[in-house]
Amino acid sequence: MLHYPKIPGSGSLPSGRCIAFEKYDGTNLHWDWDRDFGWHAFGTRRDQYNLTDDGVRQFADKHAHLAEAPDVFRASMAEGIDRVFREGEWYRPFQELKAFTEFLGPGSFAGLHRAGEAKELRLFDVEAVGFGMVGPRQFVDDFGHLNVARVVFQGKLTGQFAEDVRRGRFGVEEGVVCKGGRGGADLWMVKIKTYAYMEKLKQAMADRWEDYWE
Repeated sequence: MLHYPKIPGSGSLPSGRCIAFEKYDGTNLHWDWDRDFGWHAFGTRRDQYNLTDDGVRQFADKHAHLAEAPDVFRASMAEGIDRVFREGEWYRPFQELKAFTEFLGPGSFAGLHRAGEAKELRLFDVEAVGFGMVGPRQFVDDFGHLNVARVVFQGKLTGQFAEDVRRGRFGVEEGVVCKGGRGGADLWMVKIKTYAYMEKLKQAMADRWEDYWE
């Protein structure tokens, strides 16, 4: 099961207004919440574990470079998101919700993380099960007080904006994810990466660099 969809690249940009969030070079992790049980499961884009002592040990055995993530989540993010889910009017009709975060440190690159470095989680999406992803405006309004992906642009998505991102004019290392629409089936997303990140991939990954590109 794929817990988070693949975001289309910038080959065909949609039109319309968007919010562009910084895209971080880390590992996508999901955290599953239930109105009766609270936080109960977590994992990567492709797997899931119970958020129990046994589940955390199993996760660490399979993903040693991500072993710190559950402690970071509990210490820095779980309580704040839980409060929004319980107190936010928009979320009250939903029994199950999922939070998506990027796990990274200063030296993280292409999903690999350096041991001994402090790690953080950046919240970048929330899914209401049965509805879909929360819209970008709603996300910023409700979760912007937490450690979320940085908003770098709000406005009309144009080819010039995409080129400015690629040339590094927005101060992002990897790139941005542009999101538009009201959420759920109306939501669209597209990722744009920088030329500098492309060169970094080519040097590190040789013939496999396109596997990590858009």
